[in-house]
Amino acid sequence: MIGARLLRGLAGAAGFLVAGELVIRFALSSDVIYPPPSVVLYEAARLLADPDFLAGVVMTLRNWALGLLAAVVVAVPLGVLLGALSPVERAVRPLLEFLRPIPSVAIIPLAILLIPVDMAMKVSVIVYASVWPILINTLYGMHDVDPVAKDSLRSFGFGSLAVLRRVSLPSAAPFVATGIRIAAGIALILAISAELLAGGTDGMGVYVIQAASGNRTDLMLAATFWAGAFGLISNAILTAAERRLFHWHRMRTGAQES
Repeated sequence: MIGARLLRGLAGAAGFLVAGELVIRFALSSDVIYPPPSVVLYEAARLLADPDFLAGVVMTLRNWALGLLAAVVVAVPLGVLLGALSPVERAVRPLLEFLRPIPSVAIIPLAILLIPVDMAMKVSVIVYASVWPILINTLYGMHDVDPVAKDSLRSFGFGSLAVLRRVSLPSAAPFVATGIRIAAGIALILAISAELLAGGTDGMGVYVIQAASGNRTDLMLAATFWAGAFGLISNAILTAAERRLFHWHRMRTGAQES
C-alpha cells in the first residue's frame, strides 16, 4: 500500500516536472525569463558541493532544531498542566485563542526590534510559531483520555499523579507526536522566513536573498527545492516514528496507513 502510494506520488511529480519543462521551453514568451525544471534540478545538485550553501543549511537546520526543541519543552508541560486542571484551562483559554491566530510571520519585524541577538531572535519566532500545534494537540490528547480508565485506577487507590503518569500521558502521547510533526514543518517555514526578512550572515533564506540580488532565479529555486526536500524528509521521519511508537493508537482509532 505504502509502496503503491509512493510510486503514484513519484509519477505525479515526474509528470508535473515534464509538463513544466515543456510549457517553459515552448509555450512561454521569450521575454519571460524563468528557468525550466531541468535547470533548477541541475543547480540543486550543484548546491550540494557549494560550501556557502551548505553553511547556510547548517545554520537554518540548527535554528530549526533549537526552536522546535524549545517549543516541545514549553508546550508539552503546559498542555498537560492545562489539560489536567480544567479551571486553569478555562481561565487561560481566551488568551490562547487570542494569540493563536496571529500570523507568526507578522511578529518577525517586532522580534527584530525587541531581540538584538540575531540567533536568539530567529529561534524565538520559531518557538512562538511551533508552540501552538503542540500545545493544542496536547490539550486534545488530555481531553481524549478515557474517564473510565482514570476512575478505575483511582478506585484502586492511585493518586492524581499516578493516574496522570499511567493513563493520561500515555493516552495523550500520540496527539503530542502529531503536534510535533505539524510543528516541525511550521518551524522550517519560520526559520527560512526569519532569514528572508532579517538577513544575517548564513542561512538558506540569506542564500536566496543573495541569489536574488544577483538575478539568479535558478539558484533561488534550487535553494527553495532543498527547503521543500528537508520539509518532506522531516515529515517522513516523524511519520515513521509515529507509526512505530503508536501503532496501537492507529489500531484503536481505525486510522488508515498513508
